[in-house]
Amino acid sequence: MASKTKKSKAFGKFGAGFGTHVKNIYNEIETLQRKDQPSPFHPTGKAKRIAAGIWQCVKTGKIFAGPAYSLVKKR
Repeated sequence: MASKTKKSKAFGKFGAGFGTHVKNIYNEIETLQRKDQPSPFHPTGKAKRIAAGIWQCVKTGKIFAGPAYSLVKKR
């Protein structure tokens, strides 16, 4: 039997025609931006991404601007 291929996660919506390097970078950014980030307004609060560079603190409800994909710098 033939082996099954891996799922392409969030990049699957684009279909074929792109390299694996592009797929991996896109999936990495996509999963990072959808996670809850630590809020700068409340120590235990979480911030959720509304749009590119627009964030909302879930605990306090404040809307603020920040980096496009993640509030935490990737090392």
